Amino acid sequence: MDTPVLPMPAPLCLVTNKDGVLALNPAALAVLHSVTQPVVVVAIAGLYRTGKSFLMNQLAQKRTGFPLGPTVYAETKGIWMWCLPHPRQPRVTLVLLDTEGLGDPNKDDDHSDAWIFTLALLLSSTLVYNSIGTIDQRALEQLRLVTELSEHIRVREKDNNPASNFVSIFPGFVWTVRDFTLQLRAGEKTLSEDEYLEDVLRLQTGGGQKAQERNELRRCLRNFFPRRKLFTMERPAADADLTRLEELREDELQPGFRKQVDAFCRYIWEEAPVKVLPGGHQVTGSASYDALLAVHRDCEQRALALFLSRAFADHEHQYHDELVHKLEAAKEEFCQRNKEASEQRCRTVLQELWRDVELRLQRGDYVARGGAQLFKDDLHRVLEEYKQRPDKGVRAEAVLKEFLREHEGLAQVLKATEVQLELAERQQEAAAAEAEAARKAAEAWKEEQKRSMEEYERQLQQRMKEEQRTWLEEQQRVLEHHRKEYEALLREGFTREAAALKEQIRELQEMMRPPKCTVL
Repeated sequence: MDTPVLPMPAPLCLVTNKDGVLALNPAALAVLHSVTQPVVVVAIAGLYRTGKSFLMNQLAQKRTGFPLGPTVYAETKGIWMWCLPHPRQPRVTLVLLDTEGLGDPNKDDDHSDAWIFTLALLLSSTLVYNSIGTIDQRALEQLRLVTELSEHIRVREKDNNPASNFVSIFPGFVWTVRDFTLQLRAGEKTLSEDEYLEDVLRLQTGGGQKAQERNELRRCLRNFFPRRKLFTMERPAADADLTRLEELREDELQPGFRKQVDAFCRYIWEEAPVKVLPGGHQVTGSASYDALLAVHRDCEQRALALFLSRAFADHEHQYHDELVHKLEAAKEEFCQRNKEASEQRCRTVLQELWRDVELRLQRGDYVARGGAQLFKDDLHRVLEEYKQRPDKGVRAEAVLKEFLREHEGLAQVLKATEVQLELAERQQEAAAAEAEAARKAAEAWKEEQKRSMEEYERQLQQRMKEEQRTWLEEQQRVLEHHRKEYEALLREGFTREAAALKEQIRELQEMMRPPKCTVL
């Protein structure tokens, strides 16, 4: 049975950004690692001071949480995380990621923008991009980071087309446009929000470097994010009230804005999918933790590549070996500090929960008739409450096992005391029942081994079929996306690009075709 979702009272910083250096926060990782349920991960990105944190608090159904700053300076630094019960899906955890605003003029290092955006994209199952005004060329230029994703992300290639590889791992894309005042019309035709977005992403005709650059960005958005959605929102309140949004009551917000935010939240709660890895494997908090350590490995490889590109006269590999040693030592130090913090937290929780049991031991409550059952009931309560406690981290199970091992002798002593109080006939009945159970267990052992092996074979075959089905479904989604893009390119007059995409479609269809059986 899955561990219940952690009741995090407030967000924690997951990725810190100090002077352009990104680092993982062990306390937040410990919380994430303890989430064993499937996770719906919603990350938000966009320019600084555009109201991203307000939207995330709405998704959390809270008025406060992620900080809302009343000044022109960015309030969120790095990536902040909030794990909450999913409001629509039982036994699923909603993980909200609020990212540092892009384009902050007070930042000295622009590279952190690209890495924070890339991390948010890879960790999320739905990425929300937040902007202000309208979707014009300037707004699209602010998404220039999308065209650089292939420089920051490496996918185990299935074919030579980066877009095809990225489609299977990239999240759904939701664009929220704040303070939107235009009418959604094209001539006399009224457009839906999604039609407006697709119209904006239509490839432009004409030659020249500028047209090619503009179309490159549109191609990236269309190819990388086949699942796209747009929400436009009017100004939330009067100018004088914008600095105190956390304090405003619902009825003090503009009615149209409330309606638009409600539609956005409903869409995320009802449509945002569970994070899934290629092959259909659902991600849990523990798997997210492993993914973050994979980021460390990727950074390590990049550091070594950079070193090798600039090193010279290191024939004995002295400095190379020293760099590798330092990188490994840094990772081990981080993991060790994470484990120590987790162990300390878990022992503190167990000591607190065990206090009532100690008091009952001192009073002798467990040495009277029924004392053993009373002890078992109290132990069960301690274990259940321990599972509910948040922030235990990676050592939660190991510390619990050690704790139970330390108290095995106590349970046996209490059981012996109770047995002495029982009637002699109960002892005989128990011994007879135990002997009968042992006899039946011995007879059933061989049969159970046989059934176990048959069940293993059945599950193995089922798993192979399921993996094959999931793979075909993934390829079918990519194929449908390519077909729609092919039709769009033909409508827009880009015949050469359409021809290249048609060849990719043919290759994908060939790969999906089942192998021919040879008749002997």
